[in-house]
Amino acid sequence: MDVGWIVKQLMLPSIPFPLHPPYNGETSMALGKLIDGQWITEWTERDDSGQFKRMPTLFHNWITANGSSGFKAEPGRYHLYVSLGCPWAHRTVLLRSLKGLQDVISLSIVDPVISDQGWTFSERFGSIPDSLYGADYLWQIYTRAKADYSGRVTVPVLWDQQTQTIVNNESRQIIQMLNSNFNEFAAFPDRDFYPEALRPAIDAAIDAIYQPINNGVYRSGFAASQTAYNGAVTELFEALNHWEGVLGQQRYLVGEQITLADWCMFTTLFRFDLAYHGLFKTNLKRLVDFPNLWAYCRELYQQPGVAEWCSIEHVKQLYYAGLPELNPNGIVPAGPDLDYGMAHGRDRI
Repeated sequence: MDVGWIVKQLMLPSIPFPLHPPYNGETSMALGKLIDGQWITEWTERDDSGQFKRMPTLFHNWITANGSSGFKAEPGRYHLYVSLGCPWAHRTVLLRSLKGLQDVISLSIVDPVISDQGWTFSERFGSIPDSLYGADYLWQIYTRAKADYSGRVTVPVLWDQQTQTIVNNESRQIIQMLNSNFNEFAAFPDRDFYPEALRPAIDAAIDAIYQPINNGVYRSGFAASQTAYNGAVTELFEALNHWEGVLGQQRYLVGEQITLADWCMFTTLFRFDLAYHGLFKTNLKRLVDFPNLWAYCRELYQQPGVAEWCSIEHVKQLYYAGLPELNPNGIVPAGPDLDYGMAHGRDRI
């Protein structure tokens, strides 16, 4: 397989994506932050022009199979904190399921509605409380790792019970670790979504979709000026149109097998009509108006181990009930009525 050719196909000629942009980290929504270990409520992720600027993640340690990093892959040692509503965290819980690591890495799922204390633990909507320390809020996990921590409090969080600290809170790095470094204990070690030969093309695809699509929906929804919104939404739909064309010619983002790039795309597409089209005003088209992207999303949803971790309720509660700046009355819409289980027909490609 000519990986160089695949990489070239990933680039959008009309949008200046660098092939390997400087790594900036990805985080989730957070309506507050910690300063020297003290929680404050504020919203500051915009610049003077009204553009949404995502803050980088700060914990980037690595779990390795042999423990050379100081964090050895072991069953029962690590705990994953996620939100089923958040697309970044959703990636990690999907890889945990797809690799069969449910008995290896334990899990907590925060309440979908962000409170004035940030992410909260509860049992509402099928959430799973903090089984390790009985924390009420996720920020308490961050201060347990570093008492004077300053920064955003975001999901996902990969926690080490042995050293009592956060290993990593960057979704892109966590899914790479889950894919490759726990194979000794995984129920499905042969499922490889980041094969060595395709890594340059996979990395290029993830880089290419990050700013205009994964982050583009937020840049549209949280824009505080018309100029910022216009730029973000235009770039978003140019990118969606590009990938609609690519997926008319090949089955997945990087050729003929599902990779980490597809899971990074999927968690945004899954939420597109549920939340972004309405609340974030990304309404030039719905996902269902893109035949190839919509069928591609359904095919990924129908992969074994995926649907049970896709919560429409958590997504709608998070965005519509949990973002009062965008939806002051907190009314959660009844629709849309989407059938992710409908036949996808992607095997024709």
